[in-house]
Amino acid sequence: MSNSNINSVIAVVPVKDQDTAVGWYKKLFGRDADIVPMEGVAEWRLAENAWIQVTADTERAGTATAIIGVNDIEVQCSDFTASNVPYGEVVEYPGIVKMVEVIDPDGNKIVFVQDISGGA
Repeated sequence: MSNSNINSVIAVVPVKDQDTAVGWYKKLFGRDADIVPMEGVAEWRLAENAWIQVTADTERAGTATAIIGVNDIEVQCSDFTASNVPYGEVVEYPGIVKMVEVIDPDGNKIVFVQDISGGA
């Protein structure tokens, strides 16, 4: 597979109760979904060609882990506090990454990661 052929990524987060989940993700991202292409699906654009899709799927709810890269983990934690979104402890792997995790109402993990390696 040619990496140059890949042009986007969508993380799919399955949930039991779409309305509850959409409300929680609105709080997490600080805004309404960018698109609701059909009933049971809401999508937020997080960066160019990077999306989170929250979709009603009771059988798979709570099984997802989405990893979101951020520029500054402390700014992200401040945003969580301002939005009243509970979050875990910031974990640092020295010279590699800092990361913090939030858990949605169904148990899906959303991990925010800051690269501190100094690499590209």
